Parts: sequence; structure tokens; C-alpha cells
Amino acid sequence: MKLSIIIPAYNEKLTIKELISQVQAVSLPQVEKEILVIDDGSTDGTRDILKNIKGIRYIFHEKNQGKGGAIKTGFQNATGDILLIQDADLEYDPSEYDRLLAPMLSGHADVVYGSRFIGSEPHRVLYIWHYMANKFLTALSNIFTGLNLSDMETCYKAFRREVADSFKNKLVSKKFGIEPELTAYVAKGKWRVYEIGISYYGRTYEEGKKINWKDGLAAMWHIVRFNVFK
Repeated sequence: MKLSIIIPAYNEKLTIKELISQVQAVSLPQVEKEILVIDDGSTDGTRDILKNIKGIRYIFHEKNQGKGGAIKTGFQNATGDILLIQDADLEYDPSEYDRLLAPMLSGHADVVYGSRFIGSEPHRVLYIWHYMANKFLTALSNIFTGLNLSDMETCYKAFRREVADSFKNKLVSKKFGIEPELTAYVAKGKWRVYEIGISYYGRTYEEGKKINWKDGLAAMWHIVRFNVFK
């Protein structure tokens, strides 16, 4: 079994080396790891750091294409049996991979979402409007998809190869619209979807958080767009 860990990165020089170190330290018996970093046009020195890290693959976008564009590139170039998305900002803990993969490795799941809103793991307390927006967008997505997810916007999404192959060349989202787009494709494919509670070490805008209220408004349109018109 081979796991491709797809890491979209844009101007993450402060965290990328530590994140990759954490990913490399994860022990998964009987699972080979492929670490694939998609640098999305970074200008802060992230690329220079990546060039000096051994044991990874990296692809450089010459122009910034957004998180969605980076994930599409990752899906198209990954070689694993399972594909997992990992942000580069240290908000999510790679030591939880074994729990994310368990429903797949046991033969029960085709897709696994890591939820920040279920379970007893630690969660940093931050912005109330982010929490309310996430809950609203997840509920809106669920209405259209028929799923009962608790955290549609989560970074941690894992897919069996055949699931990713069914839509990887169709993806069009360039920014954070990738989350509702992926979820819409998963729902339409009638794949077996599971959730597992994860920890969340969120960061502030001063610490480099990039998503904002405009992305939340855009997500509402993307939910309708990908569930009704695509």
C-alpha cells in the first residue's frame, strides 16, 4: 500500500521544513509514503527550502494558481493507492494519519474526512465567525449533496486512487472553492464516506492564515455551482 501525501504550499517558509519533518517522522506499518509538495508560486524563499529537503518530490507552479490548482496538480502527479491532502501551515497534525487511514485500510471507506468538530482531540479556540461560517457552509453543502458531514471545509481529506481518478482532470477551482468541489464529486460518485475526529492547531492572521470572508462568500456560490450546474 502506498500513501501519497499532497502538500499545497504558498509562501510557507516559516513552517514548511517543520511540517515535512513531521510527515517524514510518521510511522505507518506496511504503508509506503510519497511526499509530494506543490509550491504554488511562492516568493518568500519556500522553494529554496524545498530544494534542500531530501526524500520528497516537489513541483513548482510558475504562477500562483490557488489551493485548488495546487491540489489538482498533486492529484494528477501522485502515484499512491491513497491520496491525502496536508496543509503546510502546521494547523493539522500528521501523527493522526493512522486514524485517518484506518477506515480505508479496514476496507470500509473510499473517502475519509478529518473533522475538527467531532471527537475529544485538542482544538485551538479562535474566531467565532470562522466557526459559524464553517458550520453554515457545511450545512449548505449537505443540503445539496445529501451527506451529513460535520466539517466540509477541513483540509484532511483522503481518497482511494479510484475516487481521485474519477474527477482529478475535471477540477476547476483555483482557490478555496476546491473544498465544496471535491465534496460534490464525492457525493455524486456514491462513494463510501467516513469522518474521524482530529485535532486542530489553528493560526491567526498575524501568524499567516490566508482564508478570509470573501472566500466564505465565494464558497456559497461554489456549493451551488458544483452541485447543480456541474
